[in-house]
Amino acid sequence: MKIIDLRSDTVTLPTPAMREAISRAEVGDDVFEEDPTVKRLEEMAAERVGREAALLVASGTMANLVCTLTHCARGEEVILGNRSHIFLNEAGGMSALGGIHPHTVSNQPDGTIRLTDIEAAVRGDNVHFPRTRLICLENTHNRCNGMALTPEYCDAVAELAREHGLKLHIDGARIFNAAVALGVDVKDLVRGADSLSFCLSKGLSAPVGSLVCGTREFITEARRSRKILGGGMRQAGIIAAAGITSLAQMVDRLAQDHRNARRLAEGVARIEGLSINLPEVQTNIVYFTLTGSRITGEQFLTRLGKMGVKTLLTEPNTFRMVTHYGIEESDIDAALSVIREAAQ
Repeated sequence: MKIIDLRSDTVTLPTPAMREAISRAEVGDDVFEEDPTVKRLEEMAAERVGREAALLVASGTMANLVCTLTHCARGEEVILGNRSHIFLNEAGGMSALGGIHPHTVSNQPDGTIRLTDIEAAVRGDNVHFPRTRLICLENTHNRCNGMALTPEYCDAVAELAREHGLKLHIDGARIFNAAVALGVDVKDLVRGADSLSFCLSKGLSAPVGSLVCGTREFITEARRSRKILGGGMRQAGIIAAAGITSLAQMVDRLAQDHRNARRLAEGVARIEGLSINLPEVQTNIVYFTLTGSRITGEQFLTRLGKMGVKTLLTEPNTFRMVTHYGIEESDIDAALSVIREAAQ
């Protein structure tokens, strides 16, 4: 039985071109900044998003933590969405390791945060309050149906940040999905940000790694933050080689993942007992809800798994499926057949 793994785009396997690049990678000690392949990836990444410099780190969680630690001192505060990945799914790292206080405000269904809500969250100069230092956005927004934040919205938040003397970080784990879905240059989505991160190991299909991007001065400080976290790697060119291939070959194909996600969503919408909001399916993430009371979410998850479809249960009756490299149109049709049978 073929397993159709839709749990996440992190389950992708490296392409043959990546494996070849890994085998031929020229390497050196990256902590000494002597790995030529890492340097090439960092230069390529910085240019791609319109920044002066970039830094290779082990994961998206580390990337966001490096950025918050670099922007904020202990006891300072970050404004971020209550459904953001940093708040929900990064083990409270900025609090546990950086002593940084999260000030959550409500995400709207499209992943945005109302500008008025952000402004209301900015602390005044009062000895009783933590100092507000940073605003964080997520694009695309994982828990808000993978929706893409527009350049206009990101620019508006950046302007608000400047007005209040704050910095803006964009968690762009899937920022290239956003750019492809909106038909814009990725630079347009991050032009107002003081820092940004993006993952190589999700839709771009590399086996490991994320990039932190910003000014040269910021990246110099971020390198120190990475070291504190134990993230200084040695011959990391074997990782970077796959990342170079990702940026060169895997961005445009994200549109195929989006088409497959739309096909999946439209199929789910036709299955009795399931509920989905089709307009909210923009990229490669599909959320749907099991309605009625015939079976529980856990039972449905078990049925799917036994029939070869892997997915995630994110709330008691809500499921997330993510399309990615290695999932073809025929897999979507096969998965829909299984979902239809399991829902009966």
